[in-house]
Amino acid sequence: MGHRKHSQPRRGSLAYLPRARAKSMEARIRSWPDQEGDQPKLMAHAGFKAGCISIASIDDREKTPNFGKQLVSLGTVVVTPPVVVIGIRGYSKDRYGLDSIFDVYAKDIPKELARLFTAKSDEKSLERAEKSLGRVSDLFCIVAVLPQQAGREQKKPYVFEVAVKGGDVAKQFAFAKDFLGKEVKVDQVFQKGADVDVAAITKGKGIEGPITRWGVKKKQHKSRKSVRALGTLGPISPSTIMYTVPRAGQRGFHQRTQYNNRIMIISNTKTNEFKINPAGGFKHFGLVDGDYVVIRGSIPGTYRRLVKLRSPMRQRVSKVTIPNVLEIMV
Repeated sequence: MGHRKHSQPRRGSLAYLPRARAKSMEARIRSWPDQEGDQPKLMAHAGFKAGCISIASIDDREKTPNFGKQLVSLGTVVVTPPVVVIGIRGYSKDRYGLDSIFDVYAKDIPKELARLFTAKSDEKSLERAEKSLGRVSDLFCIVAVLPQQAGREQKKPYVFEVAVKGGDVAKQFAFAKDFLGKEVKVDQVFQKGADVDVAAITKGKGIEGPITRWGVKKKQHKSRKSVRALGTLGPISPSTIMYTVPRAGQRGFHQRTQYNNRIMIISNTKTNEFKINPAGGFKHFGLVDGDYVVIRGSIPGTYRRLVKLRSPMRQRVSKVTIPNVLEIMV
């Protein structure tokens, strides 16, 4: 028994193991950036992917070959209905991690939330929460997104936590208290030209073989029994298959986070600033009605799927410049 004489890098990345189906249709955000300054701010918003358009804009990136020239780039339309702040949650931190100290819920919450849970509003809960602010290390707003406001048929809302950053805990609590029970629009969280991180569940492809799933090479056409199978599963000893061996299995429907996607447009269909809807609406989605965001480039996920927008973890620019969008082509 021998081995080949030449070597090459392995096929496929091991950075995304296990390549299994996501547990939920909703992406989880596990880490949050720090906010500079004393002004508290919500660090995320959410929307639903509608479709893609073409954007004609002036390139404002200095020290690039196309600076000052007109560029046509791909843009993804994300319908962003307002999120409702239904509660406030405080965490304390110890050597084992984060522990929830208090939950405060609003009196008037959307009736659709009864499909998920029953939130009890107590008048004294705010007072108890304010007394325990000294033990709080991280403060979050519990927000709800109603898919029906984005033209979806789904009645069950999405509920998740959004971090509040900036200033001390007392300022953050006062900021969250002002928004309790109210709607927050996307332009209250982000601005045009800013970068955002997009977290979503990618489009599922089902079960695929190692050629497509990992990018290994096919064997020659005269190979015995199979062309699209692996040449070897590893050494004879130990008598186990290592996790590094590319195998067939699930491809797609994974959670992915895409960093530093620039917001080109934040608008509403009622302003008639841009004609965003193609004739008959977007394929597999329909007509966009209400607030929307156009993000430069493509983003993970399929149409109608929930997309979470987070303030960037890897800040590229310190100053935000408003993009000069000439026209959009649908």
